[in-house]
Amino acid sequence: MPSHAHVSRSGGLRREIAALAARMMAEDGISDFGFAKRKAAKQLGATDADALPNNTEIEAELRAWLAIYQDEEQPQRLLEMRSAAVEVMRLLADFRPYLTGGALDGTAGRYSELEIELFPESTKDVEIFFLNQDFAYEHREPRRPAPHAPEAILGFDWDDVPVKVSIYPSAAERSPRRGQDRARLAQVEALVAAAQSAIAPHPSAP
Repeated sequence: MPSHAHVSRSGGLRREIAALAARMMAEDGISDFGFAKRKAAKQLGATDADALPNNTEIEAELRAWLAIYQDEEQPQRLLEMRSAAVEVMRLLADFRPYLTGGALDGTAGRYSELEIELFPESTKDVEIFFLNQDFAYEHREPRRPAPHAPEAILGFDWDDVPVKVSIYPSAAERSPRRGQDRARLAQVEALVAAAQSAIAPHPSAP
C-alpha cells in the first residue's frame, strides 16, 4: 500500500506535469494531450505512471492558463478559428467533415491548429479535390503505431489559421473515439452565430 508521503509527492508531480503540459499546448500549439503529457513528464523526470495526469486535469490547467495569459485575445481567436472552420467545412462538405480539438471545446489559443476530421469514401478523393482546386497543402506523417490513427494528415493555412485535416476511413465515422468530441457544420455555425451575437454592440436604450 503506498504511503501518504508517496501519494502526496505523486499528486504534486501530477499537478506539475498537468500544468507544464497545458503550457506546452498553449505556447507551442501542441494539440495531442497524450504527446504533451509524455513530453512534460520526460522534462520533469517523472517515471511513476501514477503521476501522469488525465486529459481532464490537463484541460483544466489549460483553461486556467488561457484565462490568465490570453484572457483578452482568446475569445476573438476562438471566433476566428471557428469562422475558418465553417468555411473549410463548407469547402469539404462532400467528405463528411467534423470539427474537433481546441477550437470546438474552447481551449484553442494563440498557436493552436484548427483540427478537422474527414470520413470520405477514399482518401485519394480528398487529394484529387485539392489538386483540382489548385489548393496548396502538405502531407504529414500520422504518428504510428497509434490506435485510431488517420489514414492521412494534410496541413495548410486558411488565412492566418493553421489547419490540420485528418482523413479516416468512412466506416470510422460510426465509431467516435471515447473522450473526443466532434461537431458537424450546423453545430459549428451555431457556435459562431452565438459568439458573434455576444460580442455585437447592443443598441443604446432611448
